[in-house]
Amino acid sequence: MKRALFALLFVAGVLGAIVYTTEPPRLLSWTDRIAGGGRGVTLVADDVAFGMTGQTLNIWAPAGPAAKPRPVLVFFHGGGWVHGDRRAYDFAARAFARAGFVVVVPDYRKVPGVRFPAFVQDGAQAMKWVRDNVARFGGDPGRVALAGHSAGAHTVAMLALDRRWLRAEGVDPAIVRAGIPMCGPYDFYPFRKKRAIDAMQGVRDPLLTQPINFARADAPPLLLLSAGEDVQVGAHNAVNLTARLEAVGAPVRHRDYPGLSHENVVMALSMPFRGKAPVLAESVAFLQEAMP
Repeated sequence: MKRALFALLFVAGVLGAIVYTTEPPRLLSWTDRIAGGGRGVTLVADDVAFGMTGQTLNIWAPAGPAAKPRPVLVFFHGGGWVHGDRRAYDFAARAFARAGFVVVVPDYRKVPGVRFPAFVQDGAQAMKWVRDNVARFGGDPGRVALAGHSAGAHTVAMLALDRRWLRAEGVDPAIVRAGIPMCGPYDFYPFRKKRAIDAMQGVRDPLLTQPINFARADAPPLLLLSAGEDVQVGAHNAVNLTARLEAVGAPVRHRDYPGLSHENVVMALSMPFRGKAPVLAESVAFLQEAMP
């Protein structure tokens, strides 16, 4: 029996490694489910509309009742501002839900249909929905954190540091109690890569697209994750933002995972690849400390 289970997990893991780089990460979510990532959690809401642009979100939570409202994590997926959708990241949502969080995964508009700041505005509108509605799904609107990978990490950093986006939606920026940006771009101007050029073109002042320019002493605690072998979004982004936040006295930690690639960090949230690095365990410990 154990040998059969090991074989199943091995096949699922190999398949996940192959398809992650060639297909949407929804296939990684499939391998995660096969490996048992769905145990103990439930999809409590699907295709929930929010904002003014027809966007939708999903909500995952631990199965069963809770004695009190649970902390909330809003997770923004990656995809270079071009690809990705919330369902593809079920593996990440399930991982944090099993750790005790109500996890909200919003979609956002993509390039080339929109440019900056549309995807950040969608993130702010998702936060407004969370403030007004998450209690109905067992979440505590007083304990809300953000996490995201790659392009989603850029949105996390912008919402956590640049207060104008949440204020524009009538939301107090203090709603963000903590943030975990994973392998995101925070200090990448002048734009050199096509995806950044496409996503940010036409902005009146390009410096307004850079999270590093909004470092402030009263920022929420941030845990910046980077990958030592990240050739898509260099680890210098996390290094530079950490240094800037430390310089102004903001609460920040930087955790680099040597030997991991850009994709490996978020893959490590899934059941088949959790052994690659303690991304989930360290993220959960940080959130529990920030939102006791």
